Amino acid sequence: MNDEPKLRVVARDQSPRDEGGLESRSAGAGGTERPGRGSRRAFLGSVSGAAAVAATMGGIVLEPLLGAKSSAAQALPTALDISGLTGAARANAALAIRVELAGAERLVPIPQHPTNGDEARYPDKANSYSKCLLHDAYGEVDLNSYASLRQALTTGDPADFENIILGGTRLLNGPQGGFAFDTEGTDAYQFGAPLVPAAPALASDLNATELVELYWAALLRDVPFTEYATNPVAAQAAAELDGLPRYQGPKAGGQVTPAVLFRGGFPGEALGPYISQFFLQPTNMGAQAISQLQTSYAPGIDYGADFATWLDIQNGVDTGLRNQPDPQLRCMHSGRDLAAWTHVDVLYQAYFTAFLLLQTLGAPLNPGNPYFRSKTQNGFGTFGAPDFAATLAEVATRALKAVWFQKWQIHMRARPEANGGLLHLIKTGQGNRTQGKLSNVVLDSQAAQAVFNKNGTWLLPLAFPEGSPAHPAYPTGHGTVGGACITVLKFFFNGAFVIPDPVVPTDDGTAVIPYTGADAGELTVDGELNKLGHNVSFGHGIHAGIHWRTDTDSSLLLGEAVALAVLRDRARTYNEKFTAQLTKFDGTTATISNQQRP
Repeated sequence: MNDEPKLRVVARDQSPRDEGGLESRSAGAGGTERPGRGSRRAFLGSVSGAAAVAATMGGIVLEPLLGAKSSAAQALPTALDISGLTGAARANAALAIRVELAGAERLVPIPQHPTNGDEARYPDKANSYSKCLLHDAYGEVDLNSYASLRQALTTGDPADFENIILGGTRLLNGPQGGFAFDTEGTDAYQFGAPLVPAAPALASDLNATELVELYWAALLRDVPFTEYATNPVAAQAAAELDGLPRYQGPKAGGQVTPAVLFRGGFPGEALGPYISQFFLQPTNMGAQAISQLQTSYAPGIDYGADFATWLDIQNGVDTGLRNQPDPQLRCMHSGRDLAAWTHVDVLYQAYFTAFLLLQTLGAPLNPGNPYFRSKTQNGFGTFGAPDFAATLAEVATRALKAVWFQKWQIHMRARPEANGGLLHLIKTGQGNRTQGKLSNVVLDSQAAQAVFNKNGTWLLPLAFPEGSPAHPAYPTGHGTVGGACITVLKFFFNGAFVIPDPVVPTDDGTAVIPYTGADAGELTVDGELNKLGHNVSFGHGIHAGIHWRTDTDSSLLLGEAVALAVLRDRARTYNEKFTAQLTKFDGTTATISNQQRP
């Protein structure tokens, strides 16, 4: 009897959504193309050799994961049991699974990619990413330099990228990354709206509101989070943001208060200290102790607040300035600490440390883990600690491909520091030097006035001498990697587990002390992971002055979708039968399974 498994692809229809947006870019030919029943036949007809033999049995059912209020990913067992196969049968089974998953991924609809329309709206590219290109004396990008970048992004030809006209010695950060393919999960081009909507337009009240928030964060960069409740600047920031209708941060009792400044809005984030327990509690990596103390930057030193230095930063010229380390090791306790961490971290570092802490705390596994109640086995290379650790790194690199495509090939959103330059031109009577327009929300803001009173310019003070990284703002790499890694941790661990003995940093950040707030018994794994994602991404954004709030919020959701797609594909490859659930950022449930549902 021939025991070589064969494969067929079965996918449930996914209805196209109304994507909206001012302008839409199509990721390659097809735009909103959606393969129908004929596509399956064409796909199977193109499979040759052993793959053609394989493509007749088995099946996988996909349900929408992207932008859905609830979702399920289920890999169904093939008609023939493939356990225990050897030799050619095993090799053909491996081929069958790969073909099956590739065919199923191809049936994921190709989404719309709406943009805010600013690239076409402003001929001088006033709100398009242009950092490290050549700029004039007022900070306006040289159009030939910009065209050389746009040419490379349009053709994807590596030779064209070598012909980009730069303004200094700083190099662009990985603009070809979004062209990369992946062999697991959904292709980067198939993540789009509504998951990643158009970025706020330059002249919008929302963009201005986000800029106001960034100016307040710069003024509060060295204030310990534990002192926000009594700090007068924090009170002023909360009051102004509370009065802005487009502010998208969380509120307490219907108001923006110092207690919720610069927090995220996912479930559990309003509870406990501002800093996640995953950034505070000590842990171990094997025999190596990890205290979670870190080297931060000396307080009171910001960059890019004078126009000459700001212009060098936009051109990619080395200013010669460097961050000054704080000689005192501290735990996370201020915006500057978070900025310093993200300046030099390995992108999934915080989530790997979170995994170590979950191990140290003895956090229970996700109840859907197939070894959760086993009396004879434990997981190791599958559903065990090595699998957990390696998967974090794996989804991180896949998340970067997805977000780099969005950054470079779709949105090209300018960094906050560039908008700060526009604000400075307008407020100093040089608004005729730019076609860009800003809302009165920021032009008349208390935050911008307070920064001017302090520095003598309207420029946004930055935590790093070089300002932002050399790639577009929207969405964020830190956030997308964070969303992916957090989703993996939720898949492997029980998110409802309450973290024991929570702590809070002392006001000077030199130690942690027990947290005794009324909600101390409510800090769950899921809530503190959600908080960690915003801590990290806002550390590399709002607190550093280099990303917008919407950059982070969209990127965390994008990373979550990337991880769910990878986990969905991976479910088909495990020998163990399982059904695991996790709580998504929006509070709904995702199910990952390789078992037939009744």
